Amino acid sequence: MKELTHFINGQHVKGTSGRFTDVFNPATGEVIAKVPLATVEELNDAVAKAAEAQKAWGATNPQRRARVMMKFGALINEHMDELAELVSMEHGKTLPDARGDVQRGLEVVEVCMGAPSLLKGEYTDNGGPGIDLYSMRQPLGVVAGITPFNFPAMIPLWKMAPALASGNAMILKPSERVPSTALRLAELIIEAGLPEGVLQVVNGDKETVDAILDNDTVQAVGFVGSTPIAQYIYGRAANNGKRAQCFGGAKNHMIIMPDADLDKAADALVGASFGAAGERCMAISVAVPVGKETADKLVEKLLPRIDKLKVGPYTGGEDVDYGPVITAASKSRIEGLIASGVDAGATLVVDGRDFTLQGYENGFFVGPSLFDNVTPDMEIYKQEIFGPVLTQVRAETYEDALELVIDNEYGNGTAIYTADGDTARDFAHRVNVGMVGINFPIPVPLSYHTFGGWKKSAFGDLNQYGPDAFRFYTKTKTVTARWFSGIKEGGEFNFKAMD
Repeated sequence: MKELTHFINGQHVKGTSGRFTDVFNPATGEVIAKVPLATVEELNDAVAKAAEAQKAWGATNPQRRARVMMKFGALINEHMDELAELVSMEHGKTLPDARGDVQRGLEVVEVCMGAPSLLKGEYTDNGGPGIDLYSMRQPLGVVAGITPFNFPAMIPLWKMAPALASGNAMILKPSERVPSTALRLAELIIEAGLPEGVLQVVNGDKETVDAILDNDTVQAVGFVGSTPIAQYIYGRAANNGKRAQCFGGAKNHMIIMPDADLDKAADALVGASFGAAGERCMAISVAVPVGKETADKLVEKLLPRIDKLKVGPYTGGEDVDYGPVITAASKSRIEGLIASGVDAGATLVVDGRDFTLQGYENGFFVGPSLFDNVTPDMEIYKQEIFGPVLTQVRAETYEDALELVIDNEYGNGTAIYTADGDTARDFAHRVNVGMVGINFPIPVPLSYHTFGGWKKSAFGDLNQYGPDAFRFYTKTKTVTARWFSGIKEGGEFNFKAMD
């Protein structure tokens, strides 16, 4: 069995805590590796080394830092298949989906190749007699990224690329369930020219996370995970004087209007709800058809599409639609929520609980499930399932459907399918959700925009990647300068208005 490591100062380093956690192959249920869990002392030592390395890196020309990103992007492309297999092996998602995971992270790296233009300050010439004002963006120092299991490549890249391009050093704590991809990315960025110590990968659990939050040298923390943990990390980080951007759970709705193309809507729903076994924070888990006829027809359209879904291991071929969920505990929780929906009176149209795959009986597979006649008071609606379960909540009118989305405590993503531009514009304007799709099921913005939810889906003022990332990972310093040009005056003891 493979024993994984931390990645400190450009080297693989064995853990000293004696504490490990198992890494599974979700398709077989087998333990394939053990990953060390760092002690507080190990974390603090990594931070101290990062702080030392950051001094020279932060003073490096932004264009030279961008060249590291250029080489890093080329190496990611060169090793795309290898990285995708690491993602699939530990997460269970299909190889095409895993390549997409890496690709969406790579796109953020590509934006960071142009970081110098995003790090420029501002200048006001002659703001007063002989007075110039200018501002500069400077790195924070040492920052941390705490990333989830469901995107082993994409979200670490979302965190590390802008942070490093801005001149910071980073402590990356990947999910202990999927550590290998982050460790390989660390190797590649060192190969690309990043100085040793500027990126430290420290594996761990809550003890390690708390050590990050309590370390005075760490200036900012980025997190993606569940809402309760996001709220906890945000609160503890803020209490310790750190910047924090913490992204939590979701309950994403898709409204289907009577004038929508139902074939396109059904195709979109199947991919958006069951892709990656539903383990996406941007998954559509709630379909909201408007009107009885729309709802009945939508179920008719969904059934044959769900029936054709191929569930299997990533080694099963490029035509596998989705794989297992991440752990046995996740499988049990999902099946428990399905049972609660039945007990609450929802109509279970397709039941995925009895799914088995020959040769993979110990894998963490859950078949696709479809509920109809779900109501907002049911647990199957209120909780983020994070599994291959699509629930249908019927709405009588567009206003009822819109109100359902507005009233939900989460605000990550939402979508509407309609042929009417006025309805689409009204929805985009009024809905209180951070990312909106119009005839588009998973509205993840491109990397030169920004990603972020509203309400209990996000804690903090700035979004991930795009221009917001560079604002988050830098601080602004403003200088007011006077150069005396024949102006001879005595000392000034009061604020003076600028003419």
